[in-house]
Amino acid sequence: MTSFLTDGLIHAAFWVVVGLTFGGAVLAVFPRNIVYNVLGLIVCLSGVAGLFLYLGSFFLALMQLLIYVGAICVAIVFAIMLSPPLHLEAPKRRIPKLVLSAGAAGLFFAAIAAVSWKTAWKPAAQRGTDWSITTIGHFLLTKYSLVFEVISLVLLVAIIGAILTTGFSRRLSS
Repeated sequence: MTSFLTDGLIHAAFWVVVGLTFGGAVLAVFPRNIVYNVLGLIVCLSGVAGLFLYLGSFFLALMQLLIYVGAICVAIVFAIMLSPPLHLEAPKRRIPKLVLSAGAAGLFFAAIAAVSWKTAWKPAAQRGTDWSITTIGHFLLTKYSLVFEVISLVLLVAIIGAILTTGFSRRLSS
């Protein structure tokens, strides 16, 4: 009797998380207000984290919440706050600026393609390294901890810069 009740609660929780995920996805796509779209994205990504929990991958669930909900969605909210209102006329695009940006993008793509082409790609099984989530987490917290900390600092600087820019733009507009 108790296993039937436990299984029923587990299945009910699963369907609640699936409902949150799909409801958030619908809210992220259909409303015309961009703030509602971001809130829907937050709900949807939180639901995906719940699905990772259901599958027993606690690390992926926490990374989903930390990276996507915590960093990406906050960055999107800051971008919305810092963008000019839609009723203002956008400045005309200048041809030299377009050509320069297209050239820079093409150069960057060529460099990435050249590096990818010259790299000897080997499957993980041939290297003899186990690339499970546990191993990746261990590497991030031991051997590659500096990279992990630098990424954290870059995100912190981006958030502080967005806050300062918002403060400066509000002072200028008043």
